[in-house]
This record gives sequence, structure tokens and C-alpha cells, in this order.
Amino acid sequence: MSYTYERLSDDIKIAVSDEHTFGTDAVLLAAFANIKRKDRAIDMGTGCGIIPFLWLRDKEQSTVHCLDIQENAIEQVKESIEYNSLGDKLIPHLCDLREIEKEFSPEGFTLVTMNPPYKPLNTGFESLGESARIARHEVCCNIEDAVKAAAYLLTYGGRFSMCHRPERLVDALSIMRENKIEPKRLRFVIDREGEAPFLFLVEGKKGGKPFLKVEPSLVIKNSESKFSEEMLKIYGSYADGYEDKVR
Repeated sequence: MSYTYERLSDDIKIAVSDEHTFGTDAVLLAAFANIKRKDRAIDMGTGCGIIPFLWLRDKEQSTVHCLDIQENAIEQVKESIEYNSLGDKLIPHLCDLREIEKEFSPEGFTLVTMNPPYKPLNTGFESLGESARIARHEVCCNIEDAVKAAAYLLTYGGRFSMCHRPERLVDALSIMRENKIEPKRLRFVIDREGEAPFLFLVEGKKGGKPFLKVEPSLVIKNSESKFSEEMLKIYGSYADGYEDKVR
């Protein structure tokens, strides 16, 4: 497989390919998850590994894990691990999250994230390559599969963060509550002020008490169609030279 390398910081570059790349959604989720240095964290459906590699821009971050059902995705993550000499900081797993118990013991993580496929089967444009189809359509997992896996992996009080399209908000919140992951933080993402949201970010707490905080919307672009100040902060040094980057 042919890779190119995208700079995430002065110290980290990530391998991307036609099969596995990343977009703004994953960058926002990595920031929203608000990882702590002592968290035992795992990113599910990791693709090229963008979320854990963004976390590892912090040299003091503890070792993190990631999983994907696609062998070519895990091989690509391993390529980035070797390129950045991060063998002791990121542990990839070739794993079907619908059979999570075959790879992991229960309650081993304090933070679980996932940027899941957005499109139900038999909707939208499906004449894609197999890797893209799995990433975009609910071929190998859906919201319920992701939440059930997160509930299995999380310690009591652990956090699960995911993103999805607004039309699936009710599904996501109800499935989280059914699986004892109480929604605690919700944030909508809008392209510009005054527009409807195109994404939501949600965090739930395993065993948490009911109380949902709706945070101010995250605005991608300012009136000049450039990244907002918050977006520049989220992207960090990756935004250098990308001031006009849009989703």
C-alpha cells in the first residue's frame, strides 16, 4: 500500500492512504474527549489512527490503544508507529468490536472514543471501495454495537465520547442510556454562525447520574471563511499553513 505522511506536529507525522485518511470530525472528537495523561484510553474503529496520534502529540500522555476490524488499517497504524518511534506509546488491535470480549478483559479503560460510520446500510452512495464502504456505512457496526463495546471496556465512571450526525442524536442518547452510559456532555458543530449543525459530539459516563450539559456550539469558520480561533486552537501546530483549511 502506498502512503503519504501528514504532519500533525513537529514530532509526529501520520501515514494516510486512499483507503484510510481522516477529516475534521475525527480531529474534533479527539479534542472533545479531553483525554487526561493518566487515562487508559482506546479509540475504536481507528482507521489511520488519527485520534490516538493526535493525543500522542503530548509527550507525557500515557500509552493508548486503538482497534479496527480492517487489517489494512491496522497495518497503516503500525507504519505510523514505526515511523514515529512510538512502539511503547500506541498499541493497535485487529479486532471486531462486536466480539470485543475475545480481545479484551472487561472494564480495562477509563476513556473510549469512536467516530462511527454515519450511513445506514442501503442508503447514500455505496459504490465505494470496501475500506471506504466499511468506514462510511454501518456494514460492520452501528451505534448500538459501538456503545455496547464501550460499556464492556469502560471502568465504572469511565467516559465514552463519540460523534455523529444530528439526525441520529435521539438514537445515540437512548442507546447510551440503555447500556448504562449516561449522556453528560453534548456539543453541536456548525460550519458558520447562524447555520444548522452538521455534527454532534457527546460524552457519556458509565454509571453516571442523569444530567446533560449542552455546551455552546463549536463554530468551524469565521466570517472570512477561515478557521475560527477555537478551531485553530484545536488543530494546534497542525494548523500551521492550513489557515484556509475547510471541511
